[in-house]
Amino acid sequence: HECPWAAVPEWAPTGPPNSLEAGEPTPGLSDTSPDEGLIEDLPVEDKAVEQLAEGLLSHYLPDLQRSKQALQELTQNQVVLLDTLEQEISKFKECHSMLDINALFTEAKHYHAKLVNIRKEMLMLHEKTSKVKKRALQLQQKRQKEELEREQQREKELEREKQLTARPAKRT
Repeated sequence: HECPWAAVPEWAPTGPPNSLEAGEPTPGLSDTSPDEGLIEDLPVEDKAVEQLAEGLLSHYLPDLQRSKQALQELTQNQVVLLDTLEQEISKFKECHSMLDINALFTEAKHYHAKLVNIRKEMLMLHEKTSKVKKRALQLQQKRQKEELEREQQREKELEREKQLTARPAKRT
């Protein structure tokens, strides 16, 4: 028996889209910055700016319009897909008696047990990391205290050497 919801709709894509493959550069775009090589203090004429703007628009506008059209088509296809999906869900609900519910419950218990184990492991790891952080803090504090004590000892030794250094007697 084949359930009606198992069939793939005729309009569904079966292969990769005709767009660019991953990693291919987009045609017309370069990797260099648009500001690269510009000289800061060039005088700019309004007509030149207008012509450049028109050129830029004429270059990119068709691609943008095609992209807009493609997005509209995709949106329409999504709406159709959602409608189809809702229909398939309702068919699935009608066909639920065909499913082996016991197998689903067994699988659910299995995954629940996995989740419980993962939670236990996460709690254990949390405890371990907390202990490690606490120990690291204690070690850092101990190291700082030892460094402070060494510095104080050095200062005491320097002071003692200073006091022991022979001083010329004052003439009276």
